[in-house]
Amino acid sequence: MSSSLSTVSYIGATILFILCLGGLSNQETSRRGNLYGMIGMAIAVVATIFGVQVTSAGLPYIIGAMAVGAAIGLYLARMVQMTQMPELVAFMHSMVGLAAMLVGYANFIDPAVSVNLTPAENAIHEIEMYLGVLIGAVTFSGSVIAFGKLSGKITGKPVTLPGQHLLNLAGLLAVIYFGYAFVNAHSVTEAMTPMIVMTVIALLFGVHMVMAIGGADMPVVVSMLNSYSGWAAAATGFMLNNDLLIVTGALVGSSGAILSYIMCSAMNRNFLSVIAGGFGTDSSTPAAAGAVQPAGEVNPILAAETAELLRDAKNVIIVPGYGMAVAQAQHTVNEITQALRAKGINVRFGIHPVAGRMPGHMNVLLAEAKVPYDIVFEMDELNADFPTTDVAIVIGANDIVNPAAQDDPTSPIAGMPVLEVWKAKHSIVMKRSMASGYAGVDNPLFYKDNNRMLFGDAKKMLDEVLVALKS
Repeated sequence: MSSSLSTVSYIGATILFILCLGGLSNQETSRRGNLYGMIGMAIAVVATIFGVQVTSAGLPYIIGAMAVGAAIGLYLARMVQMTQMPELVAFMHSMVGLAAMLVGYANFIDPAVSVNLTPAENAIHEIEMYLGVLIGAVTFSGSVIAFGKLSGKITGKPVTLPGQHLLNLAGLLAVIYFGYAFVNAHSVTEAMTPMIVMTVIALLFGVHMVMAIGGADMPVVVSMLNSYSGWAAAATGFMLNNDLLIVTGALVGSSGAILSYIMCSAMNRNFLSVIAGGFGTDSSTPAAAGAVQPAGEVNPILAAETAELLRDAKNVIIVPGYGMAVAQAQHTVNEITQALRAKGINVRFGIHPVAGRMPGHMNVLLAEAKVPYDIVFEMDELNADFPTTDVAIVIGANDIVNPAAQDDPTSPIAGMPVLEVWKAKHSIVMKRSMASGYAGVDNPLFYKDNNRMLFGDAKKMLDEVLVALKS
């Protein structure tokens, strides 16, 4: 394939990637956006494999590596449950970071890379390699820890070291110092030590950064690591002189950064405060001492009684949370929705931006269950409608419906925008137990007079509600 044809292919792939991002911004066009992205990636891969930079001797190795990667991807696509998507996303981010590290080291030890470069060009290339390995290492180790937190293998509460900010500052200064030493080294052997030391510091920083972030901030972490993986890919593009990687990485990096900002706004959190150390504890941890404790007793309800309330309602709002994902109850939710709509009941879904464990987690689950797009709304679109809602059902959510965010200035989630389900005529919260959410604070909603608690596995309880509705 000629150089000009490769360039044209890369331009076409870039346009398709931009159309992909545009399509993914809306539920109705998300399938088309995904299709654009897949076609663009196919064009990019083919153009790269048969491009001028790949020799015939190296082609079998590339095809073999692609076959292995494709086999792993197909296996994961078939075996991974929808509830495991957040940790799968974190795992993929770690692979991007690892790839950036490996490419950086490969460029570093390959003497042919710096041939015919002027001293200024060589210095720029060394900076590209150094930054590529730095960003890749932080992305890799941070994503591995995020995978552990999301999969429950690592505690969800923030784990910080004494003087963590000073440690971070010292690490940054050390990275700058060793970067100077790396650029001014006179040989690969001399430059190897600064590169290795920087890599170790970057890996430790990634671990420290994500360990210090609590479970309640994990959706922000996922979008943040998505941004990091984009910048790592862009750095790889600079190292390989690949324009498509640079543009694609910049698109992913900038969109991830924007998404992180949007999610922080949805939590009333400052992005830097999330990075410095988030809030959140294990779900089994009680509320902090001194916090305002709700008074009263909970009012349990049975599935049959829930069905009766739904049958008599005119307006229903369903608020899904991570509990719905764990129970894999989204298909039953859709069946209940269809049954209610068949009776002329107005059913809508309220989605909080940080519901679940990754951006758009609940939207993905509802789309998988074939819930109509036109009845799925964002928090801001529905909050004003709760006072005229007959029944609001909360399925496995906690912090995103906690009135303490508005009523208790001492609460860790004070100021966080929440879905005001307690303003509905009746609210029903489905939970396995009275355990607190990821933020580790109690929820006064459970004790309100108009609230009922439907305890049990969400899938089992919703199945019973569905049977009662159809009887």
